[in-house]
Amino acid sequence: MSQEEKLKEFERKIESGEKIEPKDWMPENYRKQLIRMMSQHAHSEIVGMLPEGNWITRAPSLRRKLGLLAKVQDEAGHGLYLYSATETLGVDRSELIENLHNGKAKYSSIFNYPTLTWADIGLIGWLVDGAAIINQTMLAKSSYGPYSRALIRICKEENFHKKQGYEIVSKLAGGTKKQKEMVQEAFNRWWWPTLMMFGPPDKDSPNSAELMKWKVKLNSNDDLRQRFVNLTVPQAIAVDLKVPDPDLKYNEETGNWEFGEINWEEFWNVVKGNGPLNKERLKVRNDAHDRGAWVREAAEAYASKHSSLN
Repeated sequence: MSQEEKLKEFERKIESGEKIEPKDWMPENYRKQLIRMMSQHAHSEIVGMLPEGNWITRAPSLRRKLGLLAKVQDEAGHGLYLYSATETLGVDRSELIENLHNGKAKYSSIFNYPTLTWADIGLIGWLVDGAAIINQTMLAKSSYGPYSRALIRICKEENFHKKQGYEIVSKLAGGTKKQKEMVQEAFNRWWWPTLMMFGPPDKDSPNSAELMKWKVKLNSNDDLRQRFVNLTVPQAIAVDLKVPDPDLKYNEETGNWEFGEINWEEFWNVVKGNGPLNKERLKVRNDAHDRGAWVREAAEAYASKHSSLN
């Protein structure tokens, strides 16, 4: 087949809703966009372990500690699924990880904010994982088969994480005066960065149009953000938390909760590496990678030895 015929066949599959598989022909830019997007997702799962990991030893009960341990372990698994899926596009995992560690690759800006109290752990589960579910259930229907299939399992686990987080939030919101103040203060800090998680407004998004054309993404950033707000505001009201947005109001005609202006200057500042904990997050990941070098070397030596014997 000529290049033109291959492109037409690719576009036919996209239009008919068929999955593109690793051995199928695909435009080079489709492959590059997927590598960028999927590796960024994998990096986000791995870096996302850090804000919660430092609360494992400080969890308020054994039950909470076990739940948090399981959640952090799940995030590690999600990262591995996604790195494996990305490798089907012909890129080596070590290259992806090196790009993360040297700052070339991006991960979700939300993980560059600190977890100051136990309430933050609840807010991450409820808001951050809640936002991730909305985005990832859409991506689970994406045109690239390995990415789509990895996200089916990931979304099931993320739903549990959201319920776990909302339970923590509801317990604190219904607790003592100090607990209520703590969870409201955490809510105030996490609300706006969570809205930023969906990416810049559609008019300013450099990749959305192309990704939607190829059905990697099925909904725009603004549509997903609105869906999140519509789902989350009633949940906040149910536990008597006040959404930190003076412009928030319900539009009966559209059925949407209309929200105020997002500080996109803050978003781009964090994306560019100037957030509260950007440098610390990368340092922790680099240090952990260096400490694990002996394990990788031993595994490679073992594999090489047994390969030669065969």
